[in-house]
Amino acid sequence: MFRKEDVRFPAEGGIELSAWLFVPERRAARLPAITMAHGYAGTKYHGIEPVAEAFAEAGFVVLLHDHRGFGDSGGEPRADVNPWQQITDWRRAISYLQERPEVDENRIGLWGTSFAGGHAIVLGATDRRLKAVVAQVPTIDGYASGLRRVAPEAVANLETQFAADDRAQLRGEPPATQAIVSEDSTKPAAYSAADAVSFYLRPLPAGVWENKVTVRSTRWARMYAPGDFIERVSPTPLLMVVAGHDHIAVTDLALKAYQRALEPKKLVMIKGGHFDPYLGEFKTASHAAVDWFRTHLA
Repeated sequence: MFRKEDVRFPAEGGIELSAWLFVPERRAARLPAITMAHGYAGTKYHGIEPVAEAFAEAGFVVLLHDHRGFGDSGGEPRADVNPWQQITDWRRAISYLQERPEVDENRIGLWGTSFAGGHAIVLGATDRRLKAVVAQVPTIDGYASGLRRVAPEAVANLETQFAADDRAQLRGEPPATQAIVSEDSTKPAAYSAADAVSFYLRPLPAGVWENKVTVRSTRWARMYAPGDFIERVSPTPLLMVVAGHDHIAVTDLALKAYQRALEPKKLVMIKGGHFDPYLGEFKTASHAAVDWFRTHLA
């Protein structure tokens, strides 16, 4: 029902971003389109291609890109998660879609999940080219989430790491890195929870992902509060998909943010935790997103 193409498009700094483009085979002259990307240190290989396929089967052109420094995209240093750079790059993805001959440039939606669910809120609030937004299990407040994930007695050591890394970069050294996930609680890592380890370490094609992320990515994540933008998404329609037991994009923070959002908006609650929208709750989450885009991009 659709074809899948490997495409690349230019971003700031002379790099190219890699993406998969899904185009329905039976189509009108120009179709509505959805731009999408993964969350913190994820790639297009990390379990979200089925979401893109669901959108394409519903009649949407879909652009699923890798953030710079990850997957098949260019960019140095690798494994560096700068939320504001990713948002800037995502605007370029929107522009790329608008230039595609298959796409109706006035009917573009955006889907983001986890850390990129936070990006969806920021972009929905600041880019009126978007006509509908889906923020799935979104990051709301990196600092507030960090208070729950990092024990108070460990914060001083974390700040020492940040400072040492910054001074090393002043001397010309590359940014320090750590694991994204580790089952060993004594090893520095962004996540150690079993569900995160299982999700990130799923089998992937060789060479597309490495279990590492820059230390400064953690500092940027703790500074990042996309929920501050949520009142400004309106009048763009916003769907939030929230997991009832999310310990990463914490459930109560997401629900409080949703209360502040203005109409038009919709909340869909799913069972389980942060990674269940890609797994056991995939049908519920993906069908809600398809229906939202059909309603607002048709």
